[in-house]
Amino acid sequence: MSDRATADLWPGEGTEAPRRLLLAAVDSFARRGYHATTTRDIATAAGMSPAALYIHYPSKAALLAEISRTGHQATLDLVEQAEAASTDPVRQMRVLVEEFTSWHARGHTVGRIVNNELHALPEETFAAVAELRIRIEETVRRIIERGVAAGVFEVPDPRTAARAVTSLGIDVSRWYTERSSEPPEELGRRYGVLVLRMLGADAAA
Repeated sequence: MSDRATADLWPGEGTEAPRRLLLAAVDSFARRGYHATTTRDIATAAGMSPAALYIHYPSKAALLAEISRTGHQATLDLVEQAEAASTDPVRQMRVLVEEFTSWHARGHTVGRIVNNELHALPEETFAAVAELRIRIEETVRRIIERGVAAGVFEVPDPRTAARAVTSLGIDVSRWYTERSSEPPEELGRRYGVLVLRMLGADAAA
């Protein structure tokens, strides 16, 4: 079954059928991989016929596109909210890392799919998702640059540091499971301390 955060990504679907198909696609892609999954697998998991699936989505690629777009938009929203939460770069980074990490723990199933199957996306969707990824990284970089200018961060290159920060959070979805001993929020707090130390900040401040 999909992780407990997956259903929260589509709370406002106009009808129940598209939501059921998205959740079934997440579960099927996680179990079999995108290329080994058929539209029949997804429809069956949703309790629908393949013909009913095509009423809502023209292909499994369209389902992957929606899953990837929604997952990336959710992470962009949370990093932008973290930036807006304070004018202090240390506080901004702490909140960002805590939320980014805990999201990838709670949403580890979607996280694995959107990162492992990135190159299976149709060209147009890949371009849109790539833009979301750039905006996520740029938000993190802005905070780091602000911290460097304020003298609270010390890094040789803000862009490289931003990629390291996001990579740490994204990787959580690779290994985190429902059996992991650390709750997502506690893992987020620990990663927040580690990232601030990596950036040369006073993590205890």
